[in-house]
Amino acid sequence: MTMTVTTTDLAARPKEFRLPDVGEGLREAEIVHWHVRPGDEVTDGQIVCEIETAKAMVELPVPFSGFVHEVRFPEGATVDVGEVIVTVADGRPTVRDTSPGPSSDTPTAAPQPAGPGAAPGPSRQPVLVGYGVAASPTTRRRRTARTAAPGTPGTPGPGTPVPTAAPSRTLAKPPVRKLARDLGVDLARVHPTGPYGDITREDVRAAGAPATQRPTEQVPGSTGASGTVAPPPPPPAAHGGDEAYETRVPATAVRKATARAMTASAFGAPHVTEFVTVDVTRTVRLVERLRKDREFAGVRVTPLLLALRALLFAVRRNPAVNGSWDEERQEIVLKHRVNLGVAAATPRGLLVPNIKDAASLTLPGLAAALDRLVATAREGTTAPADLRGGTLTVTNIGVFGIDTGTPILNPGEAAILALGAIAPRPWVHRGKVVPRQVTTLALSFDHRLVDGELGSRVLADVAAVLHDPRRLATHG
Repeated sequence: MTMTVTTTDLAARPKEFRLPDVGEGLREAEIVHWHVRPGDEVTDGQIVCEIETAKAMVELPVPFSGFVHEVRFPEGATVDVGEVIVTVADGRPTVRDTSPGPSSDTPTAAPQPAGPGAAPGPSRQPVLVGYGVAASPTTRRRRTARTAAPGTPGTPGPGTPVPTAAPSRTLAKPPVRKLARDLGVDLARVHPTGPYGDITREDVRAAGAPATQRPTEQVPGSTGASGTVAPPPPPPAAHGGDEAYETRVPATAVRKATARAMTASAFGAPHVTEFVTVDVTRTVRLVERLRKDREFAGVRVTPLLLALRALLFAVRRNPAVNGSWDEERQEIVLKHRVNLGVAAATPRGLLVPNIKDAASLTLPGLAAALDRLVATAREGTTAPADLRGGTLTVTNIGVFGIDTGTPILNPGEAAILALGAIAPRPWVHRGKVVPRQVTTLALSFDHRLVDGELGSRVLADVAAVLHDPRRLATHG
């Protein structure tokens, strides 16, 4: 049976909502989940779908009211910025049976995702997210949609008739849906155990384990970085061939973006890394005291928080480190605010959200901001604005038990601080060798605008504060 969607009593042509540019020059995004179907009524500002870019998961609000006329792409499709993803009409659409035999009009309750056939219009359309759509049609080749498992909502296969009644919607957060796609698990067949009848990661892994025998996810680090699910190597095949000894896993959009950015940074900016090993026993003791302080009730207090504060202290004493190099104009750009980034490993890849104007926050305020950053990174809901405009970065490799490393600069920034593992070591303290809490700090910096003297002063100031946090009070 063939069905087409038509609209009756239209006062005007259906309004087109195009995929907006959500920032950072990203030119495409993946449709993760639709919240509406053809025939649903929507209001100005209502969230209609969730998309995933190379930077973050984003909810898209529609900028006008009416009835959903057409959903142009299924879940899982990759769409270029500026393409029409949904149309909204003033009148309620109907599903008309155009197959041979008697025809009838009935109100639609199910989606009919069409192919990406409509070209974007020539004019710029106002949107509610990001900077708006591109002024001209994109020149990128349209990528084909990924095929979901049979029965996945919103992704009908070729020749599959559109149902006339909406299937019951599975409740699952976007990261859980992505995990299900990665494991090849049909969410419609997963039994939910979440508190609100939603499907959890554990539900998806339990459903996929018998068939795929995949390992469980790694334990998240203290920076809020979730681990990734790595498929086990396949057993060797009976006959030769490279496929018997290797597994190829498609890179995520975030992983691709990270690879491009890190390559450009490593070969575009001359890196210098300096190291210092420091006794941080007083910092560890201060962390324990702050955890019992009522001002910090409800927020997580870790040595990372004190490392952020120590770097802000160093920037105040050495403001020239908070800048960037303008290659085109051959100028040093000094930033008046410190947007402090924290590198976080997530299931989607490495993200570096930043705390805006971090130097203006009190220590409890900085702790709360860090908690929010960690929570959104773990849930995969980091806002695009939180990923833009960073000036300095801290990466906490110590949570993995690593002593130190040579971190690569986040593109466009002058320095990045790595906090190593804090562990008891023999240390000379007041003339005696005693066990003390010790860590190694590493500072990589762009040698075009940060020379050895400036970089050394910054690292020495960070080390001095972590050795004796009382400097924060005595030196402002």
